[in-house]
Amino acid sequence: MGFDAELFDPHARAGADPSGDAPLLVVEADGGSRGNPGHAGCGALVRDPKTGAILVEKAEYIGKASNNVAEYSGLVAGLELANEINPASRIHVKMDSKLVVEQMSGRWQIKHADMRTLAARARKIVDPRRVTYEWIPRERNKDADRLSNEAMDAGMAGVPWKPRTPASAAKAPEAAPEPAAPPRAPGRLHHVEVWVADLQAARKSLGWLLERLGFAEKDSWADGVSYSGEGFYLILESGPDVQAAPHERRRPGVNHLAFRAGTRSEVDLLARRAASHGWTLLFPERHPFAGGADHYAAYLENAEGFEVELVADAD
Repeated sequence: MGFDAELFDPHARAGADPSGDAPLLVVEADGGSRGNPGHAGCGALVRDPKTGAILVEKAEYIGKASNNVAEYSGLVAGLELANEINPASRIHVKMDSKLVVEQMSGRWQIKHADMRTLAARARKIVDPRRVTYEWIPRERNKDADRLSNEAMDAGMAGVPWKPRTPASAAKAPEAAPEPAAPPRAPGRLHHVEVWVADLQAARKSLGWLLERLGFAEKDSWADGVSYSGEGFYLILESGPDVQAAPHERRRPGVNHLAFRAGTRSEVDLLARRAASHGWTLLFPERHPFAGGADHYAAYLENAEGFEVELVADAD
């Protein structure tokens, strides 16, 4: 594949590198298509290279398109995000698409018309002399891959993509005053404590689901973590007091936790995404009316045997 210098860098003869000592931002981007071409989505994020923290992230459903077009769309989204944070920054792009990296680095020609259009758009967003590219294996691009899949899930379900609420953003500053306590109401739920055998496994399944339902991580300690919701909080805890026995939801005691999860489409979307985070759909032959003809819900069970019910709002 030949070098396409003018297409790659319209500023190639314009003078010195303008980036100088500007701060660096890291962009991670990806895209995918279910069918190639098929339902396609892209995802991108900007990371602080010093702390590794994600500063902002975006997922976008782009309709029917190819994998390559989706990957280029992810690049465009990532450059736009970085440019919004700091228009003078240097940008280091990491992608697991060899095609995009080699073409945008100027080593391979861009022959496909749709990709030429997207590449030209990317170069207009940020001066190409401020951008470097690095190919990374797919396992190191998991966050961008997650976002592109979230975009496809949302688009196929016909609902808008909703970004996660980072736990750090949900916590109030230490100096901030405590919020006013809700009115005292006897019988109002205060908190729920769930004992688990494996805390890390519980965080990956139960914790993930709680965050998608609007809970935010509040506190954590060696044997536990708490998630703050609207009006109450929930604790996951392990430790030496937990008996060495598997959880069994059908024994006497609490059978499952039920949460309101939005519209029917939002319930369907969350249930599909949960399958990639350790959850299995219960009662599939009666889904989504396992709880009755007028009760739309998804019943899920994780690998440890905990059951959660996601209830749709009434029509």
